[in-house]
Amino acid sequence: MGANHVLNNVSCTIEAGQNVGILGRNGAGKSTLLRIIAGVESPDEGRVIRKSRVSWPIGFAGAFNGSLSGEENCRFVARVYGESIDRVVEFAYDFSELGDYFFAPTRTYSSGMKARLAFGLSMAIDFDVYLVDEVTAVGDKPFQEKCKAAFKARRERSSVIMVSHQMTTIRDYCSMFAVLEQGHIRFYETIEKAVASTTSAERVGAA
Repeated sequence: MGANHVLNNVSCTIEAGQNVGILGRNGAGKSTLLRIIAGVESPDEGRVIRKSRVSWPIGFAGAFNGSLSGEENCRFVARVYGESIDRVVEFAYDFSELGDYFFAPTRTYSSGMKARLAFGLSMAIDFDVYLVDEVTAVGDKPFQEKCKAAFKARRERSSVIMVSHQMTTIRDYCSMFAVLEQGHIRFYETIEKAVASTTSAERVGAA
């Protein structure tokens, strides 16, 4: 198999205040694109220019140091972003609902526990742009509703770039839509046009 080009010779700009929903088939590279925008991963070529404070992908727990506890990871992140350590730790502890596990090494966490901690930590810090990968997929239903409410409050003063397989979620959160397909990204003003383009591409591929 050859290399999978998430973006191939692409140049685009997302303006401040735009809420963008990214669609694409499984394996198209949507989550990878969010990690590149966040700076969690680096592109093989080219560059990403950020002129605002951009979050890591909400729910992404890959950057936690497994030897450190949830509390210690939160303290480290708070220092990096110049935030009040006590405030960030208290917020993440209350929001994540991990109890005593908050003080245990994160390598002992399940994937769901890491997601809870990552989301709580994301909400503890104010960003200009939030990167969201399936925001509704974190935890059980009550916790998902809690996440939605917290994220709604943040969106009143911040923008969002979102990946989701749920069309209702994309429509509710976003005002511009992009389709990632075979290394290229195309922008649309309505979700109907974006979905139609993916359907057309699938028909062409099956022909």
